[in-house]
Amino acid sequence: MTDTFDYIVVGAGSAGCALAARLSESGRHRVLLLEAGGDDRQFWIQVPIGYGKSFYDPSVNWMYMSEPVPTAGNRQTYWPRGKVLGGSSSINAMVYIRGQAEDYGDWEAAGNPGWGWDDVLPVYKRMECHQWGESAWHGGSGPLKVTAPEAELHPLCADFLTAGTEAGVPVNPDFNGASQEGVGPYHITTGNGFRMSAARAYLWPARNRANLKIETHADAERLLFDGSRVTGVSYRCHGVQRTATAEAEVIVAAGAVGSPALLLRSGVGPASELAELGIRVQTDRPAVGRNLMDHYIVDQMYRSRRPSLNNTLAPWWGRALAGMQYLLARRGPVSLSLNQAGGFIRTRPELTRPNMQLYFSPLSYTKAPPGKRPLMHPDPYAAFLTSISQCRPTSRGWLKLRSADPHEAPEIQPNYLSTEFDLQENLEGFKFIRKLAETPTMREVIEEEVSPGPDVRSDDEMLDYFRNTGGSVFHPSGTCRMGPDPAMDVVRPDLRVYGLENLRVADASIFPTIPSGNTNAPSIMVGEKASDIILGNR
Repeated sequence: MTDTFDYIVVGAGSAGCALAARLSESGRHRVLLLEAGGDDRQFWIQVPIGYGKSFYDPSVNWMYMSEPVPTAGNRQTYWPRGKVLGGSSSINAMVYIRGQAEDYGDWEAAGNPGWGWDDVLPVYKRMECHQWGESAWHGGSGPLKVTAPEAELHPLCADFLTAGTEAGVPVNPDFNGASQEGVGPYHITTGNGFRMSAARAYLWPARNRANLKIETHADAERLLFDGSRVTGVSYRCHGVQRTATAEAEVIVAAGAVGSPALLLRSGVGPASELAELGIRVQTDRPAVGRNLMDHYIVDQMYRSRRPSLNNTLAPWWGRALAGMQYLLARRGPVSLSLNQAGGFIRTRPELTRPNMQLYFSPLSYTKAPPGKRPLMHPDPYAAFLTSISQCRPTSRGWLKLRSADPHEAPEIQPNYLSTEFDLQENLEGFKFIRKLAETPTMREVIEEEVSPGPDVRSDDEMLDYFRNTGGSVFHPSGTCRMGPDPAMDVVRPDLRVYGLENLRVADASIFPTIPSGNTNAPSIMVGEKASDIILGNR
């Protein structure tokens, strides 16, 4: 069975939803959107705190595991990725961060004209419907609702912000404003108490367009070729093999894992690796699956003398009250992310911009049954978590196919903490958290440091703690890097794949370097900007 469209978008994640909606907006183009997962109209996806339920749910989550990481305790790390309309924006913690203006200056300086800050800021503003309305920094009428939930934050967040000022860091109410530096509340992708995934923002208003076909449970297995021209996609939908033809273009937006995996299965990648797997080489692209970047996070836990969110959500009656508050008014902890506050700091005074991200979560969870995310079952005593994550790690990993089987997960090796630079920056970040804990405000709040504990004092002890307890922030990117060199990069600045016609990639896999912060907003921006490039609206 073969259908013909103008554009085929593979992957209905953060970028793919925005791209498909924009390509079909005029009504002139026939668009097919393929999503391996199912529909997102599920209660626990739409409820913000429900990401605790989807964290280990194979019906909406690919649940990847990395290879053992030699530089991180030889441990495997867990990589949840969305397998549902909206992709990871349907199962993430909803923190809305664009990154720093300098990040995009770096992209442009690396040979990617049109991707500087002055180019992407208008795209960010177009996609936003910010609670604060239109301004120099925000959009007020876009599809993606962004909330600044200061009034709903747990009281411990105010203590965190005060402690930050005592440690020499200013309070910043908007990390997406004039400056990213400071401590403050996180803005989140919610609207009216519901998760604002890319699917809800872009696809829900577009579902009934006659020129947009959305196929769920549609697993893209390989691209189709006529010489160097990509003509369509072969996919399996509800067990039935199908093909779709694109008269204009195929745009792969399956994410930093799915996009390189599809290219590799289709013969686009390192020729020697593909040949070993018996895959016919369409074009030798050595960089496919390379340059894998991710943010690595390390938690610290403290028992608190003051009530934390544990006191609200640990007892059954507290959870029941929070649930009633949400159902009746769309307010309270169920309507929020658990990463309620945080910040961006410079760990050395000579730095010109922040190099470390902070997270503050007013609850804790130390034990969980196998296969469960304990967000709804926090510890039965007052406690909270602080975390550090390096903004721009220099460690690079890779992704490879295990076999030509499209249903076998690829090998993922993130190589966390594999450079001395990354180790030193994490040490500096951890020492800042210890400095924060010693401020007058935090001394009043903290009863004791639970982890890593007061016995962990030396640099070597801290590094051992990092290696043996840290994990992914779930920001994989870079595996189909954008850049000017066909030997080192996968796509041009116009997102076309080197060596092929009518094929682009548009998602976090094209990031030349990882943005300084959470990557959902930059991924949606790439989808929006890709639509401009394809439709000639630059």
